[in-house]
Amino acid sequence: MDKVKHSSALIIWILGALATITPFAIDLYLPAFSQIAADFGTTTATVSLSVSSYFVGMAVGQILYGPLLDRFGRRKPLYVGLTIFIITSMGCMLSKNVEVLVTFRFFQALGGSVAWVAAVAMVRDFFPVQESVRVFSLLVLIIGVSPLLAPTLGGFIIVALGWQMVFVALSLIAAAILITVYVYLPEGYQPDPTVSLRTRPMLEVFGSILRHPQFYTYTFAGAFAFSTLFIYVAGSPIIFMEVFHVSPQAYGGIFALLSVGFIGGSQFNILLTKRFSSEKIFRVALLCLAITSLVFLICVLNEWLGLYSTIAMFFVCLSCVGLTNPNANALALAPFTKNIGSASALLGCAQIGTAALVSTGVGLFSANGITPIVGLMALTSAIAFIILNVGRKIIKKEVSLAGIANTMTE
Repeated sequence: MDKVKHSSALIIWILGALATITPFAIDLYLPAFSQIAADFGTTTATVSLSVSSYFVGMAVGQILYGPLLDRFGRRKPLYVGLTIFIITSMGCMLSKNVEVLVTFRFFQALGGSVAWVAAVAMVRDFFPVQESVRVFSLLVLIIGVSPLLAPTLGGFIIVALGWQMVFVALSLIAAAILITVYVYLPEGYQPDPTVSLRTRPMLEVFGSILRHPQFYTYTFAGAFAFSTLFIYVAGSPIIFMEVFHVSPQAYGGIFALLSVGFIGGSQFNILLTKRFSSEKIFRVALLCLAITSLVFLICVLNEWLGLYSTIAMFFVCLSCVGLTNPNANALALAPFTKNIGSASALLGCAQIGTAALVSTGVGLFSANGITPIVGLMALTSAIAFIILNVGRKIIKKEVSLAGIANTMTE
């Protein structure tokens, strides 16, 4: 398979656009939680289940699309998945109660999840593995446009046109990306007809991937670290609009500001990888996340924090997640040269599935304050740190991104 013959910049922008579908699907309607809850006669915490159902749909969808991307190439599954996303977005718009909305959000994610798993796989299709951390960090930079713009844009759409029009906007965004993929994205991977779509062979492939110590260590350590971001996303409307009583427009501004932490961490990671190994960056950033989350929880329990100090603590936590995520992804996929689509799907499923289950706690336990939300963040970051330290003792020979060409395994 030839590496990049087309413009690297163009391919990164297209992969980044694909990766923004899920952030836009989540962030654009967050300011509408109070309005949706009022229209449906329910609580904001219950509406947050529509975020969690999206995460669950993403996890399931990535498992389904992994083998399809290996069997049929990257483009055809993208066409199917994005079309499903567009149709179900209109279903969300027409929802008459919260149960219907939660259901359509699941199927919306089932379609949209192809975008992320395909983007992750195509990083390895088009770029040398040594470049993967840098490209993942650049993708995070592009993804960062979503939390910078989406809540603010969503706030204006909601005020001017109502929350239903948010899902019309999502349909139009997905349609534009679908056209861009069709016109400009090359096929960097040749379809492999030997990839079986039968259940048993698929499970055997997933099993062989999952048994690799380096894969499961960095996947699940990264997944629990990434969960802190999802907990924040699901809980932030409650914290800022109900606890601190900010307006939807002000909430959009706060969300955009905090996204700078996540983006900044991922971009600082590019500089750090020039001097330090991805393994060391991940380990130190995860330790910082665990300590910061614990300090955050202690401060909350003692009621030491106001609005601005709460924003500052979230900023530090999200910056740490920005450092952990690209390194976890690259290190988890590093040992593989075959079945990269399936490995990417399993990586995404584990990360999103773990985050979905954890963030569901915000809605299921009717979290109506900051303490349970920050408590969940502290718990997941501690679990991530434990998984990393236990897993690194099991890995017999870690595949480093430096000099990987001589050590990769199938």
